[in-house]
Amino acid sequence: MIDCVFCKISEGEIPSEKIYENDSFFSVFDVVPQVEGHALVVSKKHFENILDLPNIFGSELLDCIKNTSIKLMEDFKCEGFNIVQNNFKCAGQVINHIHFHILPRKKGDEKELGLRKKKF
Repeated sequence: MIDCVFCKISEGEIPSEKIYENDSFFSVFDVVPQVEGHALVVSKKHFENILDLPNIFGSELLDCIKNTSIKLMEDFKCEGFNIVQNNFKCAGQVINHIHFHILPRKKGDEKELGLRKKKF
């Protein structure tokens, strides 16, 4: 994709410092972090959303998410993390290239994700 920022990072057209990388995914810090250590796990190939991602990439995706999360927890001394993934514009997807947000969390950080406990 010509104008896709994540494709340009994947191809090396935009320099980046990778947190973790395997054959199909890489992680980098978000340029507009919501919390300290906010990172993105991104597919190297262009897929617009999770519905486009072939199932065969599942183990590599999980590998990248886990290893990135472990590194963030160690480096930022956090006690937990959130994994957030948006699909389609109405759900908050800004860049049409599949990516997962990893948000390191600390007790009392008061970061709201917009999800509230509700009775259904």
